[in-house]
Amino acid sequence: AVSMLLESDSPPCVRHIFHSVRRKVLTRMDAKSDARWRDAILLTVSLWLFVLLIFLPTIVNRHADGSWSSVALDSATVLISMLLAMGLFALFRATLEWSQGLRAAVLLSAVAVLALTQTVFDLVFTGWVAANLESAWSDLPRDLSRGYSAVSNYLLVFTVNLALFQVSFARRRQLVQDRQLLDARSAAQQAQLMALRYQLNPHFLFNALNSISALIFTRRNEDAERMTEKLSGFLRSSLATDPAKLIPLEEELDHIADYLDIEGVRFGDRLDVSVECAPDAGEAFVPGFLVQPLVENAIKHGVAPSREPIEIRIRAAVEQGDLCITVENDIPPQTTDLKFGGGTGTGLINVERRPHAVYGTAATLAAERIDDTYKARICIPKFQRPH
Repeated sequence: AVSMLLESDSPPCVRHIFHSVRRKVLTRMDAKSDARWRDAILLTVSLWLFVLLIFLPTIVNRHADGSWSSVALDSATVLISMLLAMGLFALFRATLEWSQGLRAAVLLSAVAVLALTQTVFDLVFTGWVAANLESAWSDLPRDLSRGYSAVSNYLLVFTVNLALFQVSFARRRQLVQDRQLLDARSAAQQAQLMALRYQLNPHFLFNALNSISALIFTRRNEDAERMTEKLSGFLRSSLATDPAKLIPLEEELDHIADYLDIEGVRFGDRLDVSVECAPDAGEAFVPGFLVQPLVENAIKHGVAPSREPIEIRIRAAVEQGDLCITVENDIPPQTTDLKFGGGTGTGLINVERRPHAVYGTAATLAAERIDDTYKARICIPKFQRPH
């Protein structure tokens, strides 16, 4: 949804930025990078040492008449099992891009081969030790009955080892994908906020330049010069603000005060503003330039068409854990049909989209006409407080 929004509403430069970031973030990593040798070694060593611990009483009993060196030699074969398991992991990594059916057949066949290989090694090793190191080993069984039992045990353990490889790989893969998704959402959010900022600045600038043009046309040159200076300072400070950064509401209200100074040059006594902001609301963090379009709308539809003073009231308070910001303006008597967001509606669309980009659809914007007053109210749930 975000990508579609940017595709349709954003300037080409912003769409280019977004798509570049998205390609960088969402580039699929090599699957082998998630099948790590370190994880496989730790899992394999842990598994086979656990198996050795289980079978240790059997090994000790097998060499009850011999020395502890016989127990050590018999136990040492677990090292060969670990090495064979590492070969299985190498095959596991090499087949990651294969089709699931073919890969499963190859890996299970490899498990069977490894179980048989380990069993043959155990039998040969027993004969070698009996002939060269410990004659007591000649009494150990080396027939098919031991071989069948050993193959069954090794099949089970190597299969468990393979399953651990898959579980570890799947878990790490999921973590990587979750991180990529989080990065993508963050990049999309920043790109969207940047897009909305690119829309907001021309919207405000268009209105301000129209005002300056009107002052010049009515030969109010000093007011036009003063408004140009204020506009220059306001744009300088606003452009220095990171569009993706949350700022305290009191800082946002300071920006609005600067903006109202600019409009005050144009409208003079016709513009009457009152601001009430609770201390805890002023400390709340909000997206930059969140409230200004609401104030612009109030001036456009309230102050501009009126010949009498129009009051704009800005209120901010925390209500049941939500930050609620209200902008009200008197409606001029001659206005009979005021529609919220008249004209292009760019600024007001931005008002709604900016909190949505940060807080999702839980952030709300409502506007209504009540008698001779028009009210726009935005609420942000679970807003951020300073740490």
